[in-house]
Amino acid sequence: MGEKGEPKAVVCAQEALNLLNCVTQSPYDQDKCFHLLHSLRDCVLAKKVKKFSLAGQEQQDTKPSRQKA
Repeated sequence: MGEKGEPKAVVCAQEALNLLNCVTQSPYDQDKCFHLLHSLRDCVLAKKVKKFSLAGQEQQDTKPSRQKA
């Protein structure tokens, strides 16, 4: 949570949401989505984002996998 009980803003969330919504639209506007992809990429580079995750998603990459021999 942010200050005064406000939800904490997720880095590049609006850019990611805009891109996801773009690819679901019909008819699909490739040029628009391409522009939104670059907007998300610029945000990720500017904010030095390493990885996105969804709320409630387990950190699968950080846990060692146990495979039977």
